[in-house]
Amino acid sequence: MTRTDPKVSAALQRIAPSQTTAMTDRATALKAEGRDIISLSVGEPDFATPAHVIAAARDAMDAGATKYTPVGGTARMKQAAALHFARDLGIAVPVSQVTISAGGKQAIFHALMATLDPGDEVLIPAPWWVSYPEIVRFAGADVVKLATDAAGGFRITAGQLAAAITPQTRWLLLNSPGNPTGATYSAGELRAIGDVLRRHPRVLVMSDDIYAPIRYGGGMHATLAVECPDLADRVLTVSGVSKSHAMTGFRIGVAAGPQWLIGAMEKLQSHSSGNPCSVSQAAAVAAFEGPQDFLLDWRERFRARRDLVVNAINAIPGLSTPVPDGAFYCMVDATALMDRFGNDDGKLAFHLLDHGVAIVQASAFGGGDGFRISFAADEAQLAEAVRRIAAAVA
Repeated sequence: MTRTDPKVSAALQRIAPSQTTAMTDRATALKAEGRDIISLSVGEPDFATPAHVIAAARDAMDAGATKYTPVGGTARMKQAAALHFARDLGIAVPVSQVTISAGGKQAIFHALMATLDPGDEVLIPAPWWVSYPEIVRFAGADVVKLATDAAGGFRITAGQLAAAITPQTRWLLLNSPGNPTGATYSAGELRAIGDVLRRHPRVLVMSDDIYAPIRYGGGMHATLAVECPDLADRVLTVSGVSKSHAMTGFRIGVAAGPQWLIGAMEKLQSHSSGNPCSVSQAAAVAAFEGPQDFLLDWRERFRARRDLVVNAINAIPGLSTPVPDGAFYCMVDATALMDRFGNDDGKLAFHLLDHGVAIVQASAFGGGDGFRISFAADEAQLAEAVRRIAAAVA
């Protein structure tokens, strides 16, 4: 009997598995074995999906909305997404410039795959969300790392951007509030970045605003398409319902941008997933069009959890973390302890897992010498988790 050649494509060999999901899967497996593991490795709100969203999904199924929809989403879903962009982000956009995908990750994947060629460069501030560089590498393009640190608020500067752009630069990826740091760009910082981008008309910008509703400062969320409207024809703004409405499993992302790019993304989507889930679209319409007041309570609960974790981590000798401006992550600096772990933050991560806490090492995000904590868990679990971390590094 002949054996199948196990060779995979060169494109697949260029990327690594997601280390956040790998750590979460490891924690889940240990729990199944009976181990007491507190998982702070995944970015998933622990709140229940709002009742009116669940009701909308049920009503859609009862009404027979279980068939194919247009590739880029139903007209009603696109209208709801346009409402979200206008009301929550300040971006007035026609439905012709909106597309719906199976999660924000798919929108990012399709946008990059539809526009990148070998030799192109993509500028990514680090620490970064784990999938950004892997998608770029899968497309055959080159990752250009823009290193940031806690002292600079984990934000790039206009000068840093200007120095990094080359004739090969095709995209700048911005994530505000950011995963894994919670860093949030101000309107002034975005306008300074816009001043640089005006000198380089070939550069597109991905503005990943999925965490915009989870900000701890006052005022309106700042986003590039609003602060620099003359650049809107080359900015793709990505959002969704996963984080804001605790709908991670529904897999609905929304994106707004120039019509040529939206068309390219939908062309690719027509050959990948086809349309996003019909039932999930009905639920997302309810999420965007329904009551939003619960978000105030959720944000304050996240704020309390943030403060609990930040204060507890900063009280542990050898560990420190800045106060994140948004999202629900803390990036912990463990530089003072790294010699105990052979300067390998992966070993530190597994040491903490042995002590019953699952986190993700900073190197998974293009950083180093530390780890990311997700504080999207209840207060009792967070308090016990940081107690275990303190004991593990004592």
